[in-house]
Formats: sequence, structure tokens, C-alpha cells
Amino acid sequence: MEQVISSLNLSKEAQAKFKAYYDFLKEENEKYNLTSITDLDEVYIKHFYDSSYALNCFDLSDKSLADIGSGAGFPGVVLKIINNDIKLTLIEPTKKRADFLKELCNKLELRDVTIINDRAENAIKDLRESFDFVTARAVSNLRILLELTIPYLKVGGSFIAYKGLDVNQELEEAKNALKKLNSKVVNIYNYKLLNNLGERSLIEVKKEKANDLIFPRDYAKIKKKPL
Repeated sequence: MEQVISSLNLSKEAQAKFKAYYDFLKEENEKYNLTSITDLDEVYIKHFYDSSYALNCFDLSDKSLADIGSGAGFPGVVLKIINNDIKLTLIEPTKKRADFLKELCNKLELRDVTIINDRAENAIKDLRESFDFVTARAVSNLRILLELTIPYLKVGGSFIAYKGLDVNQELEEAKNALKKLNSKVVNIYNYKLLNNLGERSLIEVKKEKANDLIFPRDYAKIKKKPL
């Protein structure tokens, strides 16, 4: 835990919010089935540190960011705690997890956060091409994720996919989806978690042109026949 605080150069206020976040996560975990990781150091490294890594690669200040499939708030809430200037929207389809996020954001007194309890393919109706950045962590295979996330981006915006270290197969499978969604992979950032707890990648996908309005399709169709 101390390593994470030191490496992220957290303010006293941010440290207090992460402590409150951890306590609330552990307290509510059984009710909401949020994470299998509850050990203090592992939560700080595998969830908080990992989620925060995008701030080393992207300037998110005063940017609009949608976090798709937020679950327990990773990475969206973590990024917001560290950089309060982010205009954050959390999109979570499971009601009990959306309820957890609402309670969490109230407890942490986070402002300028919108929480939407809906599937990404449904919530897009009022949010198409609304965001500078979109994130997703531990949600789905890349080519499925692309169809769910890219339509939310403004032209020129970036999707940040949190992945494991070995992304070559997913990238190969996603070539057609990237083409159909007028987007391309522009960067891959590889990094190691503290205490040798694993290696991760951030894939940056840039949206180059507006998307056809048929995307995203219904999730059953996306899953049955990915792009």
C-alpha cells in the first residue's frame, strides 16, 4: 500500500479517499460480488495502481471520459480520485453494481460524475460521439469491446483498453472491427505492477471518422457474430 501511495505521489485527500474506497469495497463486496481480490496490498496494486496507469500515458484533465462496464469503479473512479478535473460517466449494466457506484461516489464526495445503469449498446442513444476518452477494464475481448466503445468517442478521441501483456491474438482478431469502426491502434503501453504482481498493457485506439449508426448492434448479435 505504501508503495502505491509513494509511486502515485498521492495528496493527503486522495490517500484518505482510497482508504475509504478500500474499506467500503471490502465491506460491501459480499453483497455486490465486486471482486475476488480483497487483500489490502493486492487491492492497492492490482486495482488502484493498475487502474491509475493511464494517467502516465494520457492527459485527462478537463476531458470527458466514459468508463464502460465499470463494475466496482475500475478504472473510472480511481482516475477521478487522482484527477478530479475528469468529467466522468460510469456505465454499468448490473443494477446492484450501479447502486454500489452511486453509494461509493457519494461517500467519496466525487463531483461531476454521472452513473448510468444500462447496457452500453442501449445507453449510446443519447451519448453518441460525446466523449474524449472511453475506458474498459476486464470487460470483454477487444473486437467486442471496440463495437461497444468506439461509437461513444468524438472523432479524434481515444479508447483505452486495459489488457494483459499478451495482446497479439486479440489485436489480430480485431483488424476487421477496427476497419469497420473507422479506428486504428496508435499505441500500446506495457507496464509491470508493483511487487511482481503481473504485467499489463494499455491499448490506445484512435477514432478517425464517425461511425455508421448501426453500431453498436444488440449485444446478442455482437457476441454471436463479432465484427
